[in-house]
Amino acid sequence: MANVILDGRKLTDMQAFHRECALAFGLPDFYGRNISALIDCLSGVRDNDGMSRFALSPDEVLDIELHDASIVSHEAPAVLAALEDTVDEVNLRHTEQGATPPLRLVLR
Repeated sequence: MANVILDGRKLTDMQAFHRECALAFGLPDFYGRNISALIDCLSGVRDNDGMSRFALSPDEVLDIELHDASIVSHEAPAVLAALEDTVDEVNLRHTEQGATPPLRLVLR
């Protein structure tokens, strides 16, 4: 099973969120650092499209572990909402195409 860890102590605002996501997911240099761009990059985790460091098999799931989630929830709730929305949208795109959802958010 593939996994990535996001350190909630570093996710203080949206700029930090995008910086940490770019590093953790191995996003390309031209990543637009906005939610739409993040959704687009993570939508290809099963396509081996080079938009992230992940190339999942058809039924494999990428666990996104958010450590210190309570800190994010209290100090940067917009960041947590953006992460939840991203996971939901990527999973919706896959289910609409008849595929299993590729992402699972794990709050720690």
